Amino acid sequence: MGKQKHKTGTFIRLALADGSFGYGRLLEPPYVAFYNHRTTVPDSDLDRIASKPALFKIAVNLLARNAWDLIGWRALEEHLTQPLVQFRQDVGDFRRCTIFDTAGKKRAAEPQECVGLERAAVWEKDSVEERLLDALLGRPNAAQEHLKVRLR
Repeated sequence: MGKQKHKTGTFIRLALADGSFGYGRLLEPPYVAFYNHRTTVPDSDLDRIASKPALFKIAVNLLARNAWDLIGWRALEEHLTQPLVQFRQDVGDFRRCTIFDTAGKKRAAEPQECVGLERAAVWEKDSVEERLLDALLGRPNAAQEHLKVRLR
């Protein structure tokens, strides 16, 4: 499909560092969902890709989104249209956290409440590819660990 405008629902394919391929789906910009699907040859079967669970949903730099192959489009399933919940944590005072979502809800929170949520961050191409491969292989990811909520 080549390069084109970001269209919500578009499937993307990423070439990963070990020669395998990972897959994602464009959500409302700048968000992308990444699937638990890894292949050794490029897969373009949208049914097969869409049937896999999403590993994570994060905000991704536009240049990164433009670098990946667009392999087809389909309207988003219900579970991919839910508001994404993220947190921010004060750099100076780690006890000050905010939980917010893409629907505009926002509230103050304790750091403990942010465990398991994504920190608000925009990911670059290499970091996304590394995180996806780590997730697919079941390994910890340095960037993701770094972004976890600080509890002390």
